[in-house]
Amino acid sequence: MADNINISLEYRTSWGENLVLSSGGRLFPMGTHDGVTWAVSVPRKDLDPDGTFSFRVVRDGLTTRSEWGSHKLESERETTVRSFWKDVPEDLPFRSKVFTLAVGPCSPEWKGAGTSVPVFSLRSKDDFGIGEFNDIPLLVDWAVATGQSMIQILPIHDTTMTGTWMDSYPYNANSVFALHPQYLHLPGAGVRKTARYLALQKELNALPAVDYERVNKEKTALLRKTFSRTGASVRAGKDYQEFYEANSFWLKPYAAFCALRDHFGTADYSKWGPFATYDRDKVDSYCAEHDEEIGFYCLEQFFLEKQLKEAVDYAHSKGVAVKGDLPIGISPTSADAWVSPELFNLAFQAGAPPDAFAKDGQNWGFPTYNWDKMAEDGFAWWRARLGKMSGTFDAFRIDHILGFFRIWEIPAGVRSGLLGHFYPALPYSSKELTGMGFDLTTGAFRNGDQWAPGFDEDKAKEVLFVEDPSRRDFFHPRIQGCDTTAYFLLPDRLKRVYDNLHEDFFYHRHDAFWKSRALERLPAIVGSTSMLACGEDLGMIPRCVPEVMQEMKLLSLEIQRMPKALGALFADTSAYPRLSVCATGTHDTSTLRAWWEEDPEASQTFWSEVLGRKGRAPGTLAPELCKEILELHLKSPSLFAIFPIQDWLSCDEELRFPGPPEEERINVPANPRHYWRYRMHLDLEDLCSRGEFNSFLRDLVRRCGRGK
Repeated sequence: MADNINISLEYRTSWGENLVLSSGGRLFPMGTHDGVTWAVSVPRKDLDPDGTFSFRVVRDGLTTRSEWGSHKLESERETTVRSFWKDVPEDLPFRSKVFTLAVGPCSPEWKGAGTSVPVFSLRSKDDFGIGEFNDIPLLVDWAVATGQSMIQILPIHDTTMTGTWMDSYPYNANSVFALHPQYLHLPGAGVRKTARYLALQKELNALPAVDYERVNKEKTALLRKTFSRTGASVRAGKDYQEFYEANSFWLKPYAAFCALRDHFGTADYSKWGPFATYDRDKVDSYCAEHDEEIGFYCLEQFFLEKQLKEAVDYAHSKGVAVKGDLPIGISPTSADAWVSPELFNLAFQAGAPPDAFAKDGQNWGFPTYNWDKMAEDGFAWWRARLGKMSGTFDAFRIDHILGFFRIWEIPAGVRSGLLGHFYPALPYSSKELTGMGFDLTTGAFRNGDQWAPGFDEDKAKEVLFVEDPSRRDFFHPRIQGCDTTAYFLLPDRLKRVYDNLHEDFFYHRHDAFWKSRALERLPAIVGSTSMLACGEDLGMIPRCVPEVMQEMKLLSLEIQRMPKALGALFADTSAYPRLSVCATGTHDTSTLRAWWEEDPEASQTFWSEVLGRKGRAPGTLAPELCKEILELHLKSPSLFAIFPIQDWLSCDEELRFPGPPEEERINVPANPRHYWRYRMHLDLEDLCSRGEFNSFLRDLVRRCGRGK
C-alpha cells in the first residue's frame, strides 16, 4: 500500500487565490501549473482516519470559500484521486428532510406556516403537570386542522443538575444527547394508573404553570418503582439491546454521570474525588458495580426516544415537519465537558455584548469551544450531535449562529459581560496602543486580574482595554468604553482616537477573519446532516454573517420588531428574504399582546407607520389587530412563517389567555434566574375541537399563499 495519496481537482482561481486540502485537522497547500488543475500528495497517515477530506480557497491566509460537505476515499488501496468541487446546491432547502420525509415534494414557490411552543408548555388531559412527547400528535392534529406544515420546539435535553427549579433552563443540559425525563409519558413506560397516580395527575395537571421540582420528583419516584419491577425484562429485550448498541458512545457516560451526580450530591464533577477526571476503564468498572442504577438512566432514555420517535412518525404521516433547537453552548458541569474537556475552553464563559435588552451584557456561563481541537477529527463531536438530532428532527434552529463565527468570551470568575472580548479576534498590540498615546498600566484589565486579592469587578469595568487571554500584551477595546471613567479622563484628542479605534474594532476589522473561521466550520458541520438549517441571526451581527448564510442556503430569522436595517424601527415584512423564517416573536421576547402594552411609544409608531392608522393607538391589542399583524407576516416571501402559539390564540377573544399578557412570556433573557414554567391555559383536545377558529386560521393561511 502506497504511503502517499495523490489528490487533484480542476478549479479556476482568481488572482491571489490558492487551494488547500483539509483533512484530519490539518491543511495541505496544493499546487498548480496552469491555474486550473490543482494537486497535492498527502501522506496517508495524515488524512482523517475515516478517509474524508475537503477543499478550500484561501487568500492571504484566510478561507474565502469552502466546499459543501466532504469527499471520502473509496478504498484503503486508493492512491490517485481525481476529485471535483462540491458547491452548495441551489435547491438545498428543498432537499432537506422537511420535504423528502415530512411535507413532501413542493414547488420552488411553496411557502409554509407553523407554530413554535416548548414541549413543557403543552397541556393535555393525559399529562402529569407538564407537556410530554405524547402531546405532540395532538399539536400535529391542530396544525393539520389549521393548514400548518411545521411545529417548532425548544431544546428537550436533560438539564437535571441540582434537582431544583433552577434546572428548568432548557439551554443548560447535562448532555447534548440525552432527553429530559420530564417529557416521558409514564404509562407508556409501564407505570400503572393507580388511584394515587390519578389523584396526583389531576392535582399537578390543574396547576396554571409547571411545578418543575414536584413534577420531576414524582415522575422519578414512580419510574424507579416501576423499573425495579419491569427493568430487567425490558433490558433483555431486542429493542432495548439495539437502542443501547446504537447509543452506547454517549449513553453509558451519561448514565455514569447521573449516578455519580446523585452519589456525590453535585453535578460539579471536580468534586467527585477519584472520578473528577474521566477515565473510561474506571467508569466501566463503576457501571458494572452499579448496574441497576446505570440501567435506570439507560431505560429512561430508551422510553424517551421511543415515545419521541413515535410522535414524530405521526407528524410525518400527517405531512407535518418537526423542528428542533441546537443550543450554542454546553454546561461546564455536563457529561460532555466531563468526558471531553479538551474540546472546550473551561476557563472562560460564553455570553453576549451589551444590547437594548441587557446593558451589562449577558453571561451564559457556558464554556467556549476549542475549535482548533475540534477540527482535528473533522468536527466529529458536532457531526455526532447533529447525527443524533437528525434521527428525530427534520429541521433545526441554530441558536446564536454568530457563535460559529465568533463568540463573546468572558473570563471565569467575572460576572459582567462588559469585561468580555471577541473570540477569536485580532487584538491590538501594547506597542500599537502606547504609540497612540494610551496608558495601559491604569487603563487596561489584564487577564488574571479577577483572581487578585480584593478584586473589585465594578472598578475593573472602568477601563479602556481588555487583555487578550491567549496573547500577552495584546488588547481589545472594552466594549462601550466611552462610558467609562478612563474615557472621561482622556484628553479630547485621545477620545477621538479611541472612538475611531472602537468603531473599527467592533464593526469592520474582523469581517474577513470571522468569515474565514465560519467557512472552516459550518460547511463540514451543517453539511453532515439532511435537516433544514435555520440560523438565529438577531442582534449585533457583522456583515459576514448574512453573506455566509446566503452562500450556504441557511434560513435566516426575521422578527419585525427587531429590524436588521440600520436605523429602522420595524422591518418590512414584504421585503424579507425568501430563505428565511419570519416570526412575530420568540421564546426570548414578549408576546404580541404583551409587547403592545409594555411599550406604548413603539406600539403608537407601529400603529401609525406600519398599519397606517390615524389617531391614538389603542392601549390593548384586540383580536382583529392580531389577525392583521399575523396576516402581514403570512404574506411575506419567507419560506416559513412560524408563530408562538400564544400569538395564534390571540386572534380569538374567547381562546386568548384571560390574564395579564405578560404572564404568557416564556423567558426574560436579562434575568439569569428566570423560571421556565409557562404552560398553555387550554388543553390541546379543547383547541382541536374549536372548529370555527381552526377553519378561520386554515383559510387565513391558505389565503396568504401558504400550505398545499
